Amino acid sequence: MKLDILAIGVHPDDVELGCAGTLISAMAEGKKVGIVDLTRGELGTRGNAETRKVEARNAANILGIEIRENLGMADGFFQNDEQHQRLLIQAIRKYQPTIILANAPEDRHPDHGRSSKMVSDAAFLSGLRKICTQLDGNEQKEWRPAYVFHYIQDRFLQPSFVVDISAYMDKKIESVLAYSTQFFNPDLNEPQTYISSPQFLDTVKGRAMMLGKRIGVEYAEGYISEKMIGISSFDSLIQHTT
Repeated sequence: MKLDILAIGVHPDDVELGCAGTLISAMAEGKKVGIVDLTRGELGTRGNAETRKVEARNAANILGIEIRENLGMADGFFQNDEQHQRLLIQAIRKYQPTIILANAPEDRHPDHGRSSKMVSDAAFLSGLRKICTQLDGNEQKEWRPAYVFHYIQDRFLQPSFVVDISAYMDKKIESVLAYSTQFFNPDLNEPQTYISSPQFLDTVKGRAMMLGKRIGVEYAEGYISEKMIGISSFDSLIQHTT
């Protein structure tokens, strides 16, 4: 069950919008990747918990990710408290990720920032052996990820680093469009929302193009790091002409 990367999103589709390109790139390198959604997104104007469950499964299939689970927290009303932290600690210890990708530290949707802090707190607490959790009746061993990185969502936040996803942008957008109730769908008779216009997907591509331009590639995804980032050699740096 051990994963190299665990991507956590408070709503189904957060991971696809925020870090899908990075996940595809990591899997292409042979990394083991999984997704945990915290809520069912049941408060969304369009669709419902059941349709989003199906859409999340379809998106995971498009990305090629076999491990995806939903912790069933209350959309809009979960709190960064012991009860919810323990659910996250259990998931972190279950998958033992080296890296966690989490929601943005602050954003248009208040759930994003609240979950961001909760994931950071749970990732630290998961490393304390005196916090006891169980899985299938068995005691779990403590586990602390090496890094928690926060993907950038609706509001632009200055990234600590960016990841080249140029080869995977089309697949990322395909995974986003798996959420057919949420994003532009001319065949759907649902209220129009902030994210359901065709222009919204243009902004997703535009953000990736802007971040890519900063490092001389076509598309990139940005991350905020809670720790100083180190490299083993200058060979790790992307070469481009300024």
